[in-house]
Amino acid sequence: MDIYRPESAPSTPEMMAELKRLQTLIESAIADGSLSADEMARIKQQIAADGQVTFQELELYRQLVLDKITQGDLARDFDP
Repeated sequence: MDIYRPESAPSTPEMMAELKRLQTLIESAIADGSLSADEMARIKQQIAADGQVTFQELELYRQLVLDKITQGDLARDFDP
């Protein structure tokens, strides 16, 4: 699986649509303040759906999930 940096891959309409789908999925998963193993699996599946992981996808995941877990605003209902 490749990881693409923002300077090497311009944002296309398709990439923007994928980011929006990921954002919607993450926001739905964390709306109740907790993240289950099934929700995490769906997020990972969406990130890898096109066979490449972009910097923007990782950054979105960091902002919406990891930062909230670190700040105590989101509980993880599974062991990593």
